[in-house]
Amino acid sequence: MPDSVPDFSLTNVATGPDPFSLAALPDGVEFAVLFFQRDHYCTNCRKQVQQLAERIDDFHERDAEVVSIVPEPVKRVESWQESYHLPFPLLADPDIKAGEAYDQPVRFGILGRFSDFFGRMPEIVIVDRRGTEPEIAWVQKGSSTFDRPDIDEILAELDALRTDS
Repeated sequence: MPDSVPDFSLTNVATGPDPFSLAALPDGVEFAVLFFQRDHYCTNCRKQVQQLAERIDDFHERDAEVVSIVPEPVKRVESWQESYHLPFPLLADPDIKAGEAYDQPVRFGILGRFSDFFGRMPEIVIVDRRGTEPEIAWVQKGSSTFDRPDIDEILAELDALRTDS
């Protein structure tokens, strides 16, 4: 994981600034919860974004914005938005710049590097934006497509971060 919070500029096909960057989020957003997805075809990723959409108010009540990052071309990511109408930023990362900057886990060595379908694993990063410089406050790196915390666990992490300040 990087020492500082890498910013990035990616095409956003849903709600929020386009192009999207962490710096473009409104001042009232204290936390950015970055969900690095495996790929366009991942059924667990698709379920996760739909569950996040159902619980978006829980994140907003905690001054947090959900951001889903898919390592695919814009057209493929747009198909998710057309299907699910997500109420949060949905970003296309076709060159995997953000995924690489945040050390998104990849399995199967060189094969995984060439094919996200085989290698890229989910990752969640909470960025705390309350200080003078944003900080990485919490990270969960998946070791399989199923290795992801449930939404209540992520909300509990946000609650803990909010009470620690």
